[in-house]
Amino acid sequence: MLAIYKRELRAYFHTVIGFLFIAANIFLMGLYFVVYNMYYDYPYFQYAVQSCGVLMIISVPILTMRMLAEERKNKTDQLILTAPVSVVKIVLAKYLSGLTVFAIPCAVSCIFPVVMSRFGQISWGEGYLALFGYFLFGAASIAIGMFVSSLFENQIIAAVVSFVALFLGYMMQSVCTIISSSGNIVTKVLGFYDLTKRFEAFMDGTLEASPVIYFVSLAALFVFLTVRSIQKRRYSVSKKQLKRSSVSLGSVVIAIAAFALINIGGEKFADKYLTADLTTNKMYSLTEDTKKYLAGLNEKIDIYVLSAENGYDESVAKTLSIYDALSDNISVTYVDPSVNPRFYAGYTDTAPSSGSLIVSGSKRSKVVDYNDLYEQSYSMDYSTYSYNSDVVGYDAEGQITGAIDYCLSDDMPVIYVLEGHGETPLDEAYENALSKANIEYESLNLMNVTEVAENAACLYIGGPTGDLSDDDLEKIKGYLDRGGKVILALTLTGEVQENLSELMEYMNLSLIPGIVLEEDSAHYYGSKMYEIPTILLSDQTAEVYGAGYNLFVPYNVGVKVLDEESEDVTTEVFLSSTDSAFLREDYTGMTTEERKEGDIEGPFVLGVSAVKTFSSEEEGGEEKAAEMVVFSSVTMFTDAADSMVSNANRKVFISTVGKYSDKENAISIPSKSFDLGYLSTTMFDILISALVTLLILPIGLIVTGIVIWARRRKM
Repeated sequence: MLAIYKRELRAYFHTVIGFLFIAANIFLMGLYFVVYNMYYDYPYFQYAVQSCGVLMIISVPILTMRMLAEERKNKTDQLILTAPVSVVKIVLAKYLSGLTVFAIPCAVSCIFPVVMSRFGQISWGEGYLALFGYFLFGAASIAIGMFVSSLFENQIIAAVVSFVALFLGYMMQSVCTIISSSGNIVTKVLGFYDLTKRFEAFMDGTLEASPVIYFVSLAALFVFLTVRSIQKRRYSVSKKQLKRSSVSLGSVVIAIAAFALINIGGEKFADKYLTADLTTNKMYSLTEDTKKYLAGLNEKIDIYVLSAENGYDESVAKTLSIYDALSDNISVTYVDPSVNPRFYAGYTDTAPSSGSLIVSGSKRSKVVDYNDLYEQSYSMDYSTYSYNSDVVGYDAEGQITGAIDYCLSDDMPVIYVLEGHGETPLDEAYENALSKANIEYESLNLMNVTEVAENAACLYIGGPTGDLSDDDLEKIKGYLDRGGKVILALTLTGEVQENLSELMEYMNLSLIPGIVLEEDSAHYYGSKMYEIPTILLSDQTAEVYGAGYNLFVPYNVGVKVLDEESEDVTTEVFLSSTDSAFLREDYTGMTTEERKEGDIEGPFVLGVSAVKTFSSEEEGGEEKAAEMVVFSSVTMFTDAADSMVSNANRKVFISTVGKYSDKENAISIPSKSFDLGYLSTTMFDILISALVTLLILPIGLIVTGIVIWARRRKM
């Protein structure tokens, strides 16, 4: 077998065919690499790989047309039929030689992501996974081409038929859609020869078992069919031959049936257990928060997808299949609007957009609009005075998990966000996080009310730059006296805030005007004003404590506990500076971050909860508890700070609001960003890449092949 393999491999390079095939593959892959990755600066190599899929139906027939057709034309196939080596070994040797030739341009293409990495951050896993899928696609295509070559004597006919066979597999997805958009028994049978669907499964960064099984089993099937095709010609026409033909036909039917069963099993079972998310941000796997939530799910949830299953968004479909696999209480059903256009009417009055989801539970249902599954970024095009939108994130998990929680929640808590004192408004990402956690929020100006509403789950005060008025202070204290809950995030103002200080003192906490500077290099990032705090276990930090997260808390105001031995107020510090920290009161115009005379010694509290217990005279002495959480910096609850620590700050915020909103297990999954930025290439880089991949390598290979062929002709 090894001798035949070497002979076949040498044969490719004794003619122009092998060099031409390698040159064509490198040229086309290089062309898309230069255009997408070098010129347009996209950091995703899979864009180039996916575009090369069409090359397979053109180049593979050229590679395989002579494999066995030439043997029949030259009558050398008689040597195969009478050789002491088994037909299986001969076919495998020929197949592996063709696969080796195809592996060469694939190996060269592995260099392209390395080149890209010189110009910025790239998605390594997605790029190499796409290339792996391209190799498997080629392996199956070569097996198909070899089988066709075994059927004909004429190489040109073999090439044309191989092209038709591969083109049919490449277009099968469109053919099935034309036959039936919702799918039927015919499309399911034809779907077994859908090459494009399996190839594209490698393009989104998720390594699944089923497309790997498909291409490997398809290659094995056509290698087997090639063996049977050759063996059939060994027998003459006789009764014995007819008997053997029936046995041969039976083995072919069994092989095809085995192929179908293996792939049905792969899609139904293997993908549930054998998957790997290779995307940079783990785009298509579920977070541990969602997995934990689903593990405790004990009520039935139905998810209806308003689309035909065939042709639906692959990314969302994969995410839904994971939900379905992780919990027996979740079922996913596709409802084709063209077949059942009024299905939505049982859940909502307004027709959702195509591809939207309806999540239904025992208490209520919720529509998740398809457009909300992806995070959009909008920018103004001043040349046309219109907005351009770009997809920058994938939010399917956040929306679906939030919808499930909504359908199972008894009620929707409401938090009030204080305004009127120069507070920092919540960033859109934090508003979305509250929405996905099914926590409603409303703005509150205390000038417009006599007291904080009874239905307030808690009151959020986000970085007031102005002081509270006397009237505001009394209303907030009155709310606390009724058992209210307050979340206070402080900000640097450069001014004394007497009433805000009094509110904190009411809860046994002290506000020290000034900025905290950290001298322990392990606890600040870049500047001493950018604190990386010590995290202590509490209800607020349970999601991040011991989980490998840091928090990023810049521009801290000084906070300390007034009386550690207080009998009526219990305090719990959950974020703190180190003993090396100090506070500078006069920080305006600060020219140095070095410690100097007059600075106040640390440590300082960066996050603390306080619970004040007292008896209520109005309700017959019933014991009540006022609760307050104080964060030393409102800046920590911004997108800019949150992006530094993989959304860990947002986890603390949601945990805190959830606890004070009586949602102990509040869950809010942030959107997963697609954005790796762009590569930073120069025109010189583009020209050099184009010169090497589009001219030097392809032309060099073709010239080499012609020279070798010409020399052999003269011999």
